[in-house]
Amino acid sequence: MMVNIDWEYPQPRPGFAGQVDKFMGPGTNRAEWLTIGFFTFLGGVVLPLVAYARGVDWSIGQYLVAGFLALDLSGGIVTNATAAAKRWYHRRGQSFRQHFSFTAVHVVHIALVAWLFRDLDWVFFLVMAATLLGAAVIILRAPLYLRRPLAFGLFAFSILIGVYAVAPTVGLEWFIPFLFLKLLVSHLLREEPYRPAAKVPRGSE
Repeated sequence: MMVNIDWEYPQPRPGFAGQVDKFMGPGTNRAEWLTIGFFTFLGGVVLPLVAYARGVDWSIGQYLVAGFLALDLSGGIVTNATAAAKRWYHRRGQSFRQHFSFTAVHVVHIALVAWLFRDLDWVFFLVMAATLLGAAVIILRAPLYLRRPLAFGLFAFSILIGVYAVAPTVGLEWFIPFLFLKLLVSHLLREEPYRPAAKVPRGSE
């Protein structure tokens, strides 16, 4: 299949559909929707079921929060990597402030895990929040050509910090890798938004 690099995006639709466009990226096509839906469902259903099958002793509320985190992160990893999202979140006018704010909002996710799954473990919260925000600043302040290798390196070492500095959360061992992959690699990196090339009708060449 032939593809083009295309930074042009359609304007968000009116009403609720437009809010979805501003969240997912206007012009998300059928294949992108199917890919997002598959991995969102896979993460949101399978990950809590794995914890349940392992006998993790959570309340119903904890399972619901774990399901929300799994949905948001597994879906977010894929959504932010789509061409539609790249066109939208890296459009002209999007600067350090917008990208850092998007990342900083996810500190709430770390706080939820520290509170509900680690018995108010604020060392975990401070270490992982500082790691996330510090890594985001480094990536966003770096020259464009260095952002990708820095993002991958910082993502790898954030996993090591999550394993050795604070220890994984029982039942949510995937949380730190998924969170940092969504933000440092999938969201912050400005990459070419590919779009399928329009087919030329036969006889019109």
